[in-house]
Amino acid sequence: MNSRCWKRCFIISFLLGVWFPACILVQTTPRPTSTPKPQSDRLQFRLVGYPRKHNEGRIEIFYKGEWGTICDDDFSLSNAHVLCRQLGFVAATGWTHSAKYGKGLGKIWLDNVQCNGGEKSIELCKSRGWGNSDCTHDEDAGVICKDERIPGFVDSNVIHVQVDENKVEEVRLRPVVTTKKRPITEGVVEVKYKDGWTQICDVGWTPKNTRVICGMLGFPHERKVNKNFYKLPPRDKANGRAKPSTASKRLSAERQKHQYRLHSVACVGTEVHLAACPLEFNKGNATETCEGGMPAVVSCVPGPQYVQNNGQKKKKPQTTTTVRLKGGAKLGEGRVEVLKNNEWGTVCDDRWTLLSASVVCRELGFGSAKDAFTGARMGQGIGPIHMNEVQCLGTEKSIWNCGFKNITSEDCQHIEDAAVRCNTPYMAFENSLRLTGGRTPYEGRVEVLSVDANGTQSWGLVCGGAWGTKEAMVVCRQLGLGYANHGLQETWYWDGSNVTEMVMSGVKCTGNEMALSQCQHHKTISCQKTSAKFSAGVICSETASDLVLNAPLVQQTVYIEDRPLHMLYCAAEEDCLSKSAAKANWPYGHRRLLRFSSQIHNIGRADFRPKAGRHSWIWHACHGHYHSMDIFTHYDLLSSNGTKVAEGHKASFCLEDTECHEGISKRYECANFGEQGITVGCWDLYRHDIDCQWIDITDVKPGNYVLQIVINPNFEVAESDFTNNAMKCNCKYDGHRIWLHNCHMGDAFSDEAERRFEKYPGQLNNQIS
Repeated sequence: MNSRCWKRCFIISFLLGVWFPACILVQTTPRPTSTPKPQSDRLQFRLVGYPRKHNEGRIEIFYKGEWGTICDDDFSLSNAHVLCRQLGFVAATGWTHSAKYGKGLGKIWLDNVQCNGGEKSIELCKSRGWGNSDCTHDEDAGVICKDERIPGFVDSNVIHVQVDENKVEEVRLRPVVTTKKRPITEGVVEVKYKDGWTQICDVGWTPKNTRVICGMLGFPHERKVNKNFYKLPPRDKANGRAKPSTASKRLSAERQKHQYRLHSVACVGTEVHLAACPLEFNKGNATETCEGGMPAVVSCVPGPQYVQNNGQKKKKPQTTTTVRLKGGAKLGEGRVEVLKNNEWGTVCDDRWTLLSASVVCRELGFGSAKDAFTGARMGQGIGPIHMNEVQCLGTEKSIWNCGFKNITSEDCQHIEDAAVRCNTPYMAFENSLRLTGGRTPYEGRVEVLSVDANGTQSWGLVCGGAWGTKEAMVVCRQLGLGYANHGLQETWYWDGSNVTEMVMSGVKCTGNEMALSQCQHHKTISCQKTSAKFSAGVICSETASDLVLNAPLVQQTVYIEDRPLHMLYCAAEEDCLSKSAAKANWPYGHRRLLRFSSQIHNIGRADFRPKAGRHSWIWHACHGHYHSMDIFTHYDLLSSNGTKVAEGHKASFCLEDTECHEGISKRYECANFGEQGITVGCWDLYRHDIDCQWIDITDVKPGNYVLQIVINPNFEVAESDFTNNAMKCNCKYDGHRIWLHNCHMGDAFSDEAERRFEKYPGQLNNQIS
């Protein structure tokens, strides 16, 4: 140590009264100031307790393989902000103490937590350390999160299958006879183990085991297997041997490999995963064989949606159904809706479980439930809530056979609507389609796998002409990428692969197909613009908006106005009057207008935004506003034979948040060339007294009609559900006054009630597909 350093050390030592530590301090390397990297990838968070809504509850953390709670000592709103963000919500609105949502079990992982509110993880906040607490579960903390999700965050309101992946990770059926048909409904049961696949010994195998396997693979029912087909044939007495079948050769070879992983399976039949059943694994070489048995083989019955693909005789679809799924991105998932008193309604998520979800799935022709969702994960429903606290045993044929409670409006709201994702058969649809050139895996130019006459496979492009939202919906569903955000007719701005040939054109989908190959398309390529830059593309999204019209408000606000022509110049300029108005004696006379208010709600999980950017919005000087969509709503008056007797159309004067549910902030406002849209949980109100909020019925004669209103009629903006975009009312007009009754969404009633509404057969032709 040099003399200058020694002198400094001595002075410091003298001033502090401690000599040795001061000297050490001078020589010690400075401590790093960087924050240690959080280990958040090992933490999981959930909200639990009862009673609660989906965005509130006792906060629990999964740490070192165990769920535990947080003590309320020193808890604050800043702590809640950090925790809510880790749960996928944008912020917290409050917190609770003293186990408001019930007492937890097990560990109390954190105590005296003190955050400043900006931390990315709760473990970066000050605390007494993991597992160090002097609290009891009477002091468990809870959080109340703002009901607004962080974009792209995977929702936490999922009831997953709780299985031990060390036991059984994955199950498949391997047919012993080679087939290209999908789905595979019969074969040897194989379980994934380490890097390979092993068999199950069938000694003691029961139909209940088969039921669980079939449910995991997406099938609602099991059937008996013809074991003789799989057994080795007996030896011929003459030559001591017989010619084995292809199937028996395969099974014989498998037996000799000693690949039995499971030797005893004892399912009760209601399990949603094989790993939930009591299992006995092999114990080394002593029990690797299957003495007196063979590899377990199962045969499953596919649901009606998949029978045609399997080449089997298609069952007649059920004429009446009392349960359906709405708002999901693909077949077999969605918000659960049930039919009661001829009206569709939702199911409250209180005590919602995988067992109840599985009953719904099997009733609809799918397998057992893969996930059960709470908190309107698949969007909020409309209308009544028919069931609460559903408790199924798992053996019921219908959810209506399960125990449940009737509810009142005080018990539950649509923010608590239950949803499911069912196991569905593997169809391998994703192998024949791909996206290229996009900036993310959720977008790109559509390329399809084609096979020529020689059997050679190659990738080709689709014709962008007439390509739209419905076609994009099918592509996104086929690839498992969620909902369609946009269907693009030009993709020149994306990097292309070496694929340049068009192999599909004239594609037209209904939007319900499972694969693009199921849509209508030209038998031979007919494409005006063959350049690759004009090929079809898609942008997919995990969430989507969903617009619905407040039908009762239309019925409550309807009236007739005889409006002078001199007050209708702007409306005429924007084509809001019937064609006969052009021949009127302007400015004298009047037009008879059927007026009403439209309240359009966004009940989906993403904001509804105009497809066109603001640079392409059209300014209308007469009314002094921008139109962000050419046609936002169709208003039609239909006659007894189903033809239109009067029509109106409404461009989006502006899309904005007029009002929102409690706790949700407005985002969109038209003033000052502002952003346009409708936020989730908000609604846009077009009052009856504004221009073009009408149908011109000047030329309509007295009689009985149907008033039909369709939102987003050209599917210009993607939604999770287009079937609820139409609203219909019975309409009676006596030449002076008008009455509306039975106003309802197009899919709100049962088929029987809808037939009664459609008094005249011709009106059936005006259903919105």
